[in-house]
Amino acid sequence: MENNKNILNKQHPHWETTFSDKVDMFGQMPSESAIKAVELFKKQGITKILELGGGQGRDTIYFAQNGFQVYVLDYTDSGVTAIKEKAQEFDLSNSITAIQHDIRNPLPFADGFFEGSYSHMLYCMAFTTQELEFLSQEVRRVLKTNGINIYTARNTNDAHFRIGIHRGENMYEVRGFIVHFFDKEMLEKLSEGYKILKVSEFEEGGLPRRLYLIIQEKE
Repeated sequence: MENNKNILNKQHPHWETTFSDKVDMFGQMPSESAIKAVELFKKQGITKILELGGGQGRDTIYFAQNGFQVYVLDYTDSGVTAIKEKAQEFDLSNSITAIQHDIRNPLPFADGFFEGSYSHMLYCMAFTTQELEFLSQEVRRVLKTNGINIYTARNTNDAHFRIGIHRGENMYEVRGFIVHFFDKEMLEKLSEGYKILKVSEFEEGGLPRRLYLIIQEKE
């Protein structure tokens, strides 16, 4: 029987194929979380941000249009290509740096390089708790002191929780996509070295998906 690590690793080609076949899979409008992040980042005087898991760039473009210098990482070649093409289309290439990167590896930036970090549903993809703890500390490393980290993750109130194939921990596979559903205990595990400023719940999409929105400050 195929081991769980290989199953999780196979999410990469699955996302590559999905992004290649479905242009603007998540739509063109920015997510609700990106709109809230822009408001907070502007209020804090933040101008240079890291976006993790940019997908096809709907939030990336919105950040750049609002005056931010955005460094965006994505797991897929097709996602990075789509972001670069949109940056050119909207004349935002000088504001967007898109890089392919597996966030299970150290982030390719110096300590304290960013004032803010943002990710929408990246944390709840096919990552183990250990990998997420590593990512959380890498984000902390590249943030300045008092830098803000905003992320969203589907939670255990979601309709898909415990539906499909169980892939270990709170991970379940539905239609080929593996989701790691978060509970409050996970939020605490990923808050080491941060002060949690706010945790809220919201809904998104047609199911709808149930998500946490987490706002943290680096201590």
